[in-house]
Amino acid sequence: MSANRKENLSIPPEDPYFYVSKDLADIFEKINLLSQKKPVNVLISGRQGCGKSSLVRQFAAIYQRPLSTFQVGILSEPGQLFGEYALEAGETKYRQFLFPEAIQTPNTVIHLEEINRPEHPKALNMLFSLLSDTRDVWLEELGHLKVAEGVVFFATLNEGEDFVGTEVLDAALRDRFYFLLMDYLPNEVEKEVLIMKTGINPEQAADIMAALNFLRGHGDLGMDVSTRTALMLGDMMAVGATLRQSLTVSLQTNQEILETILAGLHFNKGYDENVVTEYVLFDSNFLQKAI
Repeated sequence: MSANRKENLSIPPEDPYFYVSKDLADIFEKINLLSQKKPVNVLISGRQGCGKSSLVRQFAAIYQRPLSTFQVGILSEPGQLFGEYALEAGETKYRQFLFPEAIQTPNTVIHLEEINRPEHPKALNMLFSLLSDTRDVWLEELGHLKVAEGVVFFATLNEGEDFVGTEVLDAALRDRFYFLLMDYLPNEVEKEVLIMKTGINPEQAADIMAALNFLRGHGDLGMDVSTRTALMLGDMMAVGATLRQSLTVSLQTNQEILETILAGLHFNKGYDENVVTEYVLFDSNFLQKAI
């Protein structure tokens, strides 16, 4: 097995700062127990950047299961998860992908990322059999494949008009999953995560949370700021960036909205930051001065 294939079929490291609600933790414990008795498939929906993929990875890490992740968005035809025909030394040969090996590895967590974003809707047809109670499938090239004991399928998706290229998931396919809806962490928990994961101080984390709350409370600005973005803000501030600089490079928004956010922070929190308008020569001399 190549290094990349081995890496995509191994137990991931545990995230020491991963928070979920007690209720969700209990549900995951039950999912783990149930998977030891019968096939279990779990569909996780939620806003972008709220931690869906991280939750799947943490489940695999905690229960010491190999994790294998597959991007459904690249699938353009049925059966493409398993392999494809390719020209090799002048001959057309079938090349098996990692998926067949992963589903036949006991206790593996199979993560089907963005399951509602395939290039072609029929690309998911082969999953109907694998996600059923029988959990097997027959392919001309590979023969009969049976999912190993203890394998858990997780599928994640973003739903809504904001997500270009997504499809409504087939109701019959959706019916094969337990369903979990995720949301962002509560304020104090998200602040604690920011401090622990990025190393910023409580005051900096409070500034970031104030900015996030301002944005999340103003739907007319059309921005839904994820925990992932909050961590990007924290990482920038941890290496010395100001809140303005962090917002500028992390939010992917225009100057008008940025000024609205900063004005809101000034009004609600008294936040004030002088803008440096000086221009400097950015060359090796600048780097030496910075050091």
